[in-house]
Amino acid sequence: MEFWDTEYYGNTLLDYTISLGIILGTVIAAKLLYWLSKNVIKKMTQKTKTNLDDIIVDMVEEPVVFGLVLWGTWYALGLLNYPVSELSAADIEEGIKIPYSHTRQFVNHLFNFLLVINITWLIARVVDALIEEYIVPLTEKTESDLDDQLLPLFRKGLKIIVWTMGIVVGLNNAGYNVGAIIAGLGIGGLAFALAAQDTVKNFFGGIMIFADKPFKIGERIQIGDIDGFVEEIGIRSTRIKTLAGRLVTIPNSMFSEDAIENIDKEPTRKVVLNLGLTYETTSEQMEQAMQLLKDISASHTDKINEEVLVSFNSFGDFSLGILFIYYIRKEADILDTQSAMNLDILKKFNAAGLDMAFPTQTVYHQAVK
Repeated sequence: MEFWDTEYYGNTLLDYTISLGIILGTVIAAKLLYWLSKNVIKKMTQKTKTNLDDIIVDMVEEPVVFGLVLWGTWYALGLLNYPVSELSAADIEEGIKIPYSHTRQFVNHLFNFLLVINITWLIARVVDALIEEYIVPLTEKTESDLDDQLLPLFRKGLKIIVWTMGIVVGLNNAGYNVGAIIAGLGIGGLAFALAAQDTVKNFFGGIMIFADKPFKIGERIQIGDIDGFVEEIGIRSTRIKTLAGRLVTIPNSMFSEDAIENIDKEPTRKVVLNLGLTYETTSEQMEQAMQLLKDISASHTDKINEEVLVSFNSFGDFSLGILFIYYIRKEADILDTQSAMNLDILKKFNAAGLDMAFPTQTVYHQAVK
């Protein structure tokens, strides 16, 4: 018994063993509760008609298990004795008569804060899961894309509000004067504002996107050297999936500074071909070539507009130039249409004996007398 009665820092070995046993028992109880939730409670909720109980159980189990461990650890540490601080002159002036332990006070404040944060985590998880289960399907059914764009902002904003309130309440429960902290932050407000210039610019850039609607989620846009499909529009940045499959995050301030090309908004895709025939081509053959281009266009009116432009426009260094402009319809596949048009041009020009030019050079020799 003398072994267990040995005292260290105001507590016997038996006291430390009991506290450690309570913490270990709490962890084991938390593990059992987690197993019970996974293997029993969830199976019971899966048999019900509503998904609400499944969501609540799934979102609540981890914070509850963590909260149980916190409570057990707090209770176990509360059984121990802590060194008592001596009263200072300032404490006596404030009317404090009974010595107190700074360590116990720190432990109580710490666990008060952690318990509030754990509850905040629980609330944030449940709220986000309910939005995902009930509100997101509603926005997907609507014809408007505005709600699809605003929902991510709403979810992030709600998370920020919940966590901000949780941290404020946690700090207040931990003994901090939150009002004084906020007032102190006001002193450095100017420095913070200067440091947050880019954030503010990105925020107003996001507002510009929602107000002007230069593009929507899912549309293909090009800004600077970035060409891809809009994946997400956020408060600070917009994510674009490039044609190479890479995800690029662009600060929203760029959209208020650079020109945005919305490729999905184009009514047609303009294609410009500069064809070159050899200088052996006669005027009759040139007229035949231009008529062939018009005939080819007429045979593809399901993919291109009827209006095309054909012109004998240049005498080049090594070829006679024909300018051919046509417009691919919005619903047609751009690459397939270009391939079909080019193949038709190649086949019919070859069949008509029209030779395409390639860079050549003719050298004339004059005998030296």
